[in-house]
Amino acid sequence: MAVADKYTEKTDEQKAICEMVHQFADEQIIPNAEHYDHEDSFPEPIVAQMRELGLFGVTIPEEYGGMGLDLTTYAMIVEELSRGWISISGIVNTHFIGSYLLMKFGTDEQKQRYLPQMATGELRAAFSLSEPECGSDVQAIKATAKKLDDGDYEINGQKMWVTNGLLSGLVFVLVKTDLSAEPRYKGMTCFIAEKEPGVGENTGKYAGFNVPPKIKKLGYKGVESTELVFDGYHCPAENILGGEEAGLGQGFVQMMDALEVGRVNVAARGVGIAQRALELALRYSQERKAFGKQIAQHQAIQFKLADMATQIDAARLLTLRAARMKDAGERSELEAGMAKLFASETGRFCVEECFRIHGGYGYSKEYEIERLYRDAPLLLIGEGTSEIQRMVIGRKLLQRHKI
Repeated sequence: MAVADKYTEKTDEQKAICEMVHQFADEQIIPNAEHYDHEDSFPEPIVAQMRELGLFGVTIPEEYGGMGLDLTTYAMIVEELSRGWISISGIVNTHFIGSYLLMKFGTDEQKQRYLPQMATGELRAAFSLSEPECGSDVQAIKATAKKLDDGDYEINGQKMWVTNGLLSGLVFVLVKTDLSAEPRYKGMTCFIAEKEPGVGENTGKYAGFNVPPKIKKLGYKGVESTELVFDGYHCPAENILGGEEAGLGQGFVQMMDALEVGRVNVAARGVGIAQRALELALRYSQERKAFGKQIAQHQAIQFKLADMATQIDAARLLTLRAARMKDAGERSELEAGMAKLFASETGRFCVEECFRIHGGYGYSKEYEIERLYRDAPLLLIGEGTSEIQRMVIGRKLLQRHKI
């Protein structure tokens, strides 16, 4: 009896899209990544082509000009982009989380106002949780929003590690609106903060929203990671995600929901960079000779290749399971946490094994693996560290199996 494996099969549409993005990565991303990584400059020509391909509106409904595809298909696309360069996937990932927040929690007016421009990539989004003194402990944020007599809210505080922080036109930012709320998360609200893309010090109606020079990083170059400084920034009440009546005090819950899909995306990025590491290892091990034969013929190298391929397949299956559960409307905090934990660690493992296979050449900037080796550690931290994932997984396991 033939049994369809729903966890590995792709629809014809998914196959076509993945093949298109795979080719795009081979022809446009990989050949140019070294240049933009070395210069730490924004890959505008590549991003312009992504806009033409519609990649900024993959999950946005067709009525707003997007493709209307599901999270599973998006995860497949992210894997292919990350196989090319994880910085490229970062540009769309943070944008995707913004569109997800709007689609799930936004008012009709907010959706109509922002989604059509977001679908084309004309308007790009970022989201912001971390602060200089808090990362994993989201409830410890200090940025605040106080309601003024004219009905607007004044936002003050600093945010940290914001991907697309400079070039975005929208930032979904979590701040405290009730300092005395207990538990603390009930006093948090998500604002849709507008600004001028590419401007470090905003003026006019965006005055008080400033973006300091981008943070210099080990890897994950090309895409900017920035601080945000709010100093008397006025945001209208209508820009509270979901509207003031429904959205005030709901920011923490909204952001945690978004992180669930964000973790699927980071998992897909881990699979993508791991896949590229395996490809490079397979090629190099068959080109390089030692002791009179290809190093691929040595058992020690074959063991490394076997472990890499096995972990990649496992990570991909975990990622697709979490995505498909979310698409089906099922709770997937546990599965998304498992996928993010395993896939990000798989990315690190495979990149390091590829680095070892390359030997001394892996340390040279002439070889692609050197860039991957600097990029991979990001995935162990973004969207919740591996330690946080283990906390989430352990907590959810106990909840599901309470005696």
